Amino acid sequence: MKAARVKTPRRPALKKPPAPGPKDPVGVYCRVRPLSRQDQECCIEVISETTVQIHPPDGYRVFRNGEYRETQYSFKEVFGTLVVQKDVFDVVAKPLVEDLIRGKNGLLFTYGVTGSGKTHTMTGSPGDGGLLPRCLDMIFNSIGPFQAKRFVFKLDDKNGVDVQCEVDALLERQKRDAMPVPKTPSGKRQIDPEFADMINVQDHCKVDEVDEDNVYSVFVSYIEIYNNYIYDLLEEAPFEQIKPKWNSCNTPVRNGDFIPPQSKILREDQNHNMYVTGCTEVEVKSTEEAFEVFWRGQKKRRIANTQLNRESSRSHSVFIIKLAQAPLDADGDNVLQEKEQITLSQLSLVDLAGSERTNRTKAEGNRLREAGNINQSLMTLRTCIEVLRENQMYGTNKMVPYRDSKLTHLFKNYFDGEGKVRMIVCVNPKAEDYEESLQVMRFAEMTQEVEVARPVDRPLCGLTPGRRFRNQAFKEELARKLEMRGGPINGETEEQSASEIFLQNFPPLPSCELLDPNDDQTLPKLIEVLEKRHKLRQMLSDEFAKNVLAFKTTLQEFDSSVISKENYIQGKLSEKEKTIAGQKMELERLEKKIKTLEYKIEILEKTATIYEEDKRNLQQELESKSQKLQRQASDKRRLEARLQGMVAETTMKWEKECERRVAAKQLEMQNKLWVKDEKLKQLKAIVTEPKNEKPERPSRERDREKPIQRSVSPSPVPNAPPVRLRHRRSRSAGERWVDHKPPSNLPTDTVMQPHVPHAITVAAASEKALAKCDKYMLTHQELASDGEIETKLIKGDVFKTRGGGQAVQFTEIETLKQESPTGRKRRSSPSNPDPPEDAADSEWTDVETRCSVAVEMRAGSALGPGYQHHAQPKRRKP
Repeated sequence: MKAARVKTPRRPALKKPPAPGPKDPVGVYCRVRPLSRQDQECCIEVISETTVQIHPPDGYRVFRNGEYRETQYSFKEVFGTLVVQKDVFDVVAKPLVEDLIRGKNGLLFTYGVTGSGKTHTMTGSPGDGGLLPRCLDMIFNSIGPFQAKRFVFKLDDKNGVDVQCEVDALLERQKRDAMPVPKTPSGKRQIDPEFADMINVQDHCKVDEVDEDNVYSVFVSYIEIYNNYIYDLLEEAPFEQIKPKWNSCNTPVRNGDFIPPQSKILREDQNHNMYVTGCTEVEVKSTEEAFEVFWRGQKKRRIANTQLNRESSRSHSVFIIKLAQAPLDADGDNVLQEKEQITLSQLSLVDLAGSERTNRTKAEGNRLREAGNINQSLMTLRTCIEVLRENQMYGTNKMVPYRDSKLTHLFKNYFDGEGKVRMIVCVNPKAEDYEESLQVMRFAEMTQEVEVARPVDRPLCGLTPGRRFRNQAFKEELARKLEMRGGPINGETEEQSASEIFLQNFPPLPSCELLDPNDDQTLPKLIEVLEKRHKLRQMLSDEFAKNVLAFKTTLQEFDSSVISKENYIQGKLSEKEKTIAGQKMELERLEKKIKTLEYKIEILEKTATIYEEDKRNLQQELESKSQKLQRQASDKRRLEARLQGMVAETTMKWEKECERRVAAKQLEMQNKLWVKDEKLKQLKAIVTEPKNEKPERPSRERDREKPIQRSVSPSPVPNAPPVRLRHRRSRSAGERWVDHKPPSNLPTDTVMQPHVPHAITVAAASEKALAKCDKYMLTHQELASDGEIETKLIKGDVFKTRGGGQAVQFTEIETLKQESPTGRKRRSSPSNPDPPEDAADSEWTDVETRCSVAVEMRAGSALGPGYQHHAQPKRRKP
């Protein structure tokens, strides 16, 4: 029988973009290792079933500004320090084993810093097996009674599987049994006590729904990735040590270059799945046999003693479990040879080497080189996860750098294809591993956002289920009936016994030896016996002919009955065929209707997609417009607040200006009224005074020639008593003032002086002084036209500007001026009845002067009217 060839796993042969099918995120779990000593400081705390909190240790600050920050990270599930291996297996690995038996691929790997318990989680310890032995135990508990014989399935060198016929498989088994030392451990051999406790699992966990009409075979392989090279740990070849390079002088090269041992090559099969070419794959039939193969490779794995871990893994180990399964034929006896019905699924259990810092491990030489390669491969894994996450979240099409590392290149098909990926993050809560644990937590949080295509279900074979059990039940029933009849089970033995019974019915032949020529008894006896036998044979032949005739009659009757029944059955069958034809027509009609409805559904789905796209666009437009309206509203509110501030400021400013103008207008009107009153009083005095002679008006030239003596300040009267100086008080003395008096001003030494209490006197205006006061006064002196000193008091209000400075707005000016008493002299009427001519002129001049009095007054002055008077001579009519 020709062997059938099958492909693995079930994926489309052509490379095409991934189908938009359902995807599942990478399942990330966290396991916290117990502290090795009770007095150690702990920096990781489990706060719920899905959340851990990591905080800096004492004396450590996360940021340079001294901020103390606690960070929480969420996972699919968190296993605390008291969780046992069985709980971890039930949650993480058990679903992967169930998918493996159902023909789906899976990947499980442990990740963490060195000494965080990754190898313990994967392998376990004596008396407490890890995930790997528990996976093997569950597989063989589930498929134990349905396993195929050894060598029925045979893996090829192109990541496929061949199904051999029974003869070829038997030859392979005989060849294996003929070997003096078997390649794989036998099930009857005693288990190695070194790992007997690890596989002594008492749970008896198994998959509930196993296809009982299939046959199964398990193949295992074990590789390690060391310094970015792939090595087969199950290969029987001697282990090659790393050798240094030699130069032409037969001396080692000093730069530290080494010749790596022969590495295995990664290849891609026709289904675009990665595999290790030439890797040893062993068929195993029990948990003990599979774990003994694993333990044999584990002894070859590279480990070393470092400052942080006594048995630190220096390589990434990958234990691959392949499960080949094929259905039985319709009779339930032999394996089906159709290659489309054969499935090969794979479960990869990866124990990653821990990331480490060389300044903590004090590594040097080979250990330093190993640590660099380990960190580089883990960094490549992190980069691939980041690019995958970015491509899936933002729709980019960046190239994922799988080929930068053998580790990521080997498991490329899991992330780009289909399967279930799960990761266990192992952390050590001690304070010394805080920074490394923080980086591990960030990587795990990012990995949860990567999605992997969900594996599709295996297609059904189309045969009747329960074939295996029906065949077994038939064989058991046949054996039981034969045993009850007392006959042999084998048909050939039954025929042989019937012929012996038939020969025993004939009379026995006498002795045929003739010892004497005159013997006349032997031949007559022989003739008599032969005649009897001939009569008996004739009788038996007649009886046999009668039996044959009777059997023919019975057979004809049976044929007639069969023909009648056949006709009846044909009639029924024709009726059934008509019914089936009608049902087929109905089925075709329904199929056409289904196609029509599917077409309508497709049109409706496209229409719904268009509407959803329009709805999404309208929602985006609505959101953008609402955001724009919100911005406009906020700008409007900000502008209204600014305008209200400006209006309030302008209103206050104009209110003060109006108050100042009203006060100035009132003072101006009071001054005018007072001037009119003075004029009326002077006119009244002029009218009531007696006049004797008309005075002669002096000429203008004579007035100009008169010497005028002025002085800066009036000379005191010699005999006058001393007078206390009086200060002229400003109208706004109740407020805080800045009295600005330049150093160039001269003292006037007058009796009345401007005085402002609580004032800050400065020689130069400064911002500091203005900030403390709300009024400002500048004293300014200048020389008037008549040669006297004129003092001006310039007043203003102090305002704060928006830039934080001070501004002065001038509001009024007060003018202080002193005059000499000899400049203008008022004359009274003489007592002498005969006044001289000069007296008349003087009197005339006095009246004219009094009639032309003018009053000068500034707005805002509190000194009262008449402080400054000017007299101008009138022109005389010709």
